[in-house]
Amino acid sequence: MTAQLLADVQRGDFRALARAISYIENGVQDYTDVLAAGRSVDTPVIGITGPPGAGKSTLVDALIGHYVQQQKRVAVLCVDPSSSLYHGALLGDRIRMCDWYNHPSVFIRSLATRGALGGLHPRMIEIADLVKQAPFDHILIETVGVGQNEIEIAGLADTTLVVLAPEAGDDIQSMKAGLLEVADIFVVNKSDRPDADLFVRNLRSMQGPAFRREGRDIPVAKTIASQKQGIEELAGLIAMDRQKEHAAGKRYRLLAEQAYLLMQAQRMKGVDRQELAAAIEILSRQGSFNLYQFVKDRAI
Repeated sequence: MTAQLLADVQRGDFRALARAISYIENGVQDYTDVLAAGRSVDTPVIGITGPPGAGKSTLVDALIGHYVQQQKRVAVLCVDPSSSLYHGALLGDRIRMCDWYNHPSVFIRSLATRGALGGLHPRMIEIADLVKQAPFDHILIETVGVGQNEIEIAGLADTTLVVLAPEAGDDIQSMKAGLLEVADIFVVNKSDRPDADLFVRNLRSMQGPAFRREGRDIPVAKTIASQKQGIEELAGLIAMDRQKEHAAGKRYRLLAEQAYLLMQAQRMKGVDRQELAAAIEILSRQGSFNLYQFVKDRAI
């Protein structure tokens, strides 16, 4: 990736942005130097996560429509399961967002998890920072939808939406310790279904004294994304979340978490699993392999 390519991205060239994302996906060695020369931008990142079937893609589609009506430019990064054969995104067509592919104010890119846990692409931090260099007003990141382990988005997004459907009520207790606790906003989608109001009340009552001591009074939005209902109210809650007193402190914690992960990846860059396996095999045949001594020697 070159400085000229970054300049094209900053100018709003979608083709340049797509090409630059591919450089990062494929681990081209010089992309970190180019990103280091980028400008400091604070484009809001909105993460959309939740269990499969809750309507995340339909909600993203509705949010795109809302922001476009407000003359905003929107980037959407959709993280899909990986093909076990080609490691690409299985749902790359994003059929629920087909209205926006040729819209001049909307950029959509499907990314594969490539086997990473947590529902995100392994280089999502770098990709999101690259997209921030382009002239967008909002960046939406939709995660895979794998369940309560999918909490990495909380370390990347300024505002995290946890999207649930009313029939998820029986799963609240099992999810409480994981997925639900990353929410900045709960979104009860498909709220025209039976027991939606009861589900909303349960979500609110779930936020006990511990939540309130931490200052986490998490709002609950009701939407019917397929009919574009409740989207304006949800967008208002997203805007309000960025104005909360804790927003600045959260921003610094996000940056610290991202810096930690990038430093970890940088230090692990020279570690090759095949070389480790070969060294372990040699030591094991010699009868002198000890896992902890091996790690200690390699860490020096």
